[in-house]
Amino acid sequence: MSELWDSMGPELWPAFWMTIKLTFFSAIGALIWGTILAGMKVSPVPVMRGFATIYVNIVRNTPLTLIILFCAMGLSYNLGVQFASTNSTNMFWLSVVGFVVYTATFVCETLRSGFNTVPIGQAEAARSLGLPFIQVFGSIVLPQAIRAVIGPLGSVLIALTKNTTIASAIGVAEASALMKSEIETFSDQLFIIFGIIAVGFMIITLSEGAIFGYLAKRFGVKR
Repeated sequence: MSELWDSMGPELWPAFWMTIKLTFFSAIGALIWGTILAGMKVSPVPVMRGFATIYVNIVRNTPLTLIILFCAMGLSYNLGVQFASTNSTNMFWLSVVGFVVYTATFVCETLRSGFNTVPIGQAEAARSLGLPFIQVFGSIVLPQAIRAVIGPLGSVLIALTKNTTIASAIGVAEASALMKSEIETFSDQLFIIFGIIAVGFMIITLSEGAIFGYLAKRFGVKR
């Protein structure tokens, strides 16, 4: 046990810090892109609605592992897309791109369900005053929709946190990659290693759940 801790202990924080960074940057990107997609799905422009619908249906039903591998091999190796000079940092940002592309579809659908909680009369009243779609969407519909779906957005974030383990498939040194390397060395202590990593993820996800639960009670709209 002491040998395991000597090997694993110093690597725990860097590994989980990588998981937290993946979650943070991916969540920001997914929220922005997902909001744009949600706006496109309720847009009065048929082409935008069609693009958003096709994008969400295809990407949401594509395995995330496939998307991450495409970002690594398709974008980096074949197309030469480079976000950083070092390979490890480049793979980190390629993973973020993959998570954003995938998670944004769930953000989009979550926000779209929030749009249904906004009384249609408010949008009609705004249009009758001559406000353009962008202003109606950004100033009236979206703020109320976000307040209505704070809890579900928290669930999307928790799912994203757990999905970050897939980044290890392209060499990103996050928590699950540490678990795999330690199991190779200390295979007889499999359950202890698994338990340590599981507790780390539980701390992160339960913290996220508590924060979003508080936000939902504090700012949520009850209709």
